[in-house]
Amino acid sequence: MAMHQHQHLKLNQQHQASAESDVAFFGEFKSSQDSSQSHLINSPPPHHLLPPGFVADVILWRRKEAAISALIAVVSAWLVFQVWGYTLLSLFSNVLLLLLSILFLWAKAAQLLNRPPPPVPEIEITEDAVKEAALYLQSILNKLLSAFKSIAHGNDSDLFYASASVLWFLSIIGSFTCFVTAFYICLLVILIVPALYDKYRECIDRCLSLAYTEVLMYERIYERFCFQCYRKVKESIREMVEEDS
Repeated sequence: MAMHQHQHLKLNQQHQASAESDVAFFGEFKSSQDSSQSHLINSPPPHHLLPPGFVADVILWRRKEAAISALIAVVSAWLVFQVWGYTLLSLFSNVLLLLLSILFLWAKAAQLLNRPPPPVPEIEITEDAVKEAALYLQSILNKLLSAFKSIAHGNDSDLFYASASVLWFLSIIGSFTCFVTAFYICLLVILIVPALYDKYRECIDRCLSLAYTEVLMYERIYERFCFQCYRKVKESIREMVEEDS
């Protein structure tokens, strides 16, 4: 009888320790969610996320002439390729043929009239420029792979929500339009959205914080439901093991 009471007391202590570990585990998960929320609220400004230099100045419209030129170039490319029906190969071939014809006729006329040849600049891609472009591409790919790993391990909830929102938005656009048009839309978004966010950052952050709080509330409801299911399954397994023993 004393042996049976001792075993029963030992099992109760093990169950209590297991329950405390379960609560501690889910408490750590909840605290990680709270830290991710504070990270979303205290998000850095856009110019800290963009590559420094000319690109960030153009995207944030700090160089208005270059930003307007980029916007006109995107709209012109969409008109040429989508509205007028040109392909990239046909456009490139026609432009290069026209340029070579003009330069060739100019050079022949200059020889006949004893004039200087057309001023063609010395064009050369340096090794440093290629290395710099390769390093920049490598840094972008490494950041994407790091973000994918962080999401796959469940370490960054706000990054997951941001990625899911972007992919969901792209899927909606892709269902209504082709890839090329979607690409032009993305370029327009890159040239417009960061500048608007930089200008109205406080208001947008406030709205995003409220939306994230709502999402977090539903996530905690789901977490509580999973925790209850987990406890019930664990109790059922424990009872089955006790009956067998």
